[in-house]
Amino acid sequence: MFKSRIAIAALIAATVAGCDKAAPPAQEARPVRAITIEHGAQGEVVSLTGQIRAKDQASLAFRLDGRMIERTVNVGDVLKPGQVVARLDPQIQDNALRSAEDNLASAEAVLAEARLTFSRQQQLLKDGWTPRANFDEAQQKLLTAEAQVDSARAQARTAQDQQSYTVLSADAPGAVTAVGAEAGEVVRAGQMIVQLAHEGGRDAVFDVPEQLIRNGPPQDPQVDIALTNDPQVKATGRVREIAPQADAATRTFQVKVGITDPPAAMKLGDTVVGSIRMSAPPGVEVPASALTETGGRPAVWVVEPKNHTVSLRNVEVLSPTSGFGETKLFCIRRIGVLVVTMAVASTSARA
Repeated sequence: MFKSRIAIAALIAATVAGCDKAAPPAQEARPVRAITIEHGAQGEVVSLTGQIRAKDQASLAFRLDGRMIERTVNVGDVLKPGQVVARLDPQIQDNALRSAEDNLASAEAVLAEARLTFSRQQQLLKDGWTPRANFDEAQQKLLTAEAQVDSARAQARTAQDQQSYTVLSADAPGAVTAVGAEAGEVVRAGQMIVQLAHEGGRDAVFDVPEQLIRNGPPQDPQVDIALTNDPQVKATGRVREIAPQADAATRTFQVKVGITDPPAAMKLGDTVVGSIRMSAPPGVEVPASALTETGGRPAVWVVEPKNHTVSLRNVEVLSPTSGFGETKLFCIRRIGVLVVTMAVASTSARA
């Protein structure tokens, strides 16, 4: 009985001692910096530098090989339709034309004689004074002479055309933007002698990076254009042509923007800046420091406003873009949530 009382007293003492032991401290809440991620109202504005060019340009060239004896225009000259641009030495073509004209005259003389012979044989046959064979022979010579005249006449026209090809003329009104040969040079058929920018439409031509072409501009976008040396001179235009293949050296695509009612101050060769608002990205942006990793996949810490706790959520990261000196990625996590961040540099991701 005495031993039982000692055991009970020892148990009570141990229990009291256990109650006096301090409880483990609660985990202290750590302050974090968070932002609310939202969709941007509009896409990014992209600006590129380009050049004013004529909508229609023609490279004027001779159709013949030969020695150019004269070029009457220079870069900057304004031409009228039919105005002479350059001339080749026409000696060979003049000789060919004279030969063709002589052949035509000879064929016409033979034809005249054949007609007289045929007329006589026709009358003699009618009166019965000549055999049928003589008439048939005269008729055959007449037909041959007529064919020879037709051939000689065609050769003469060809020679005339060849002679006319020694004179190069403007096919439309416009301005000379480049020359390809000087007087005294031997040029080949098709070689550019003068490049003519036709009057009328104007294009703003830009070399667009591959990434912008791949992402795709909005449908039928309006491009704002301004002169670099005078931003007050402005115009608008629409994309009318995109090169199907990138330039081999720069890996950029040439894009032509047709300018609507170009102002007179926008002259050929002027440097301009074109601005276009891209389509809004299909996600939201978060700062770079918000990105972490879980299970080998990108993730962000999302704040639960009700109980002030955070949880990891995986996101899908797209290609980075640049904005205001910061690197960004796109994230299509639902909008309106708080994302933990602590850095200044930024990225975007896509959930």
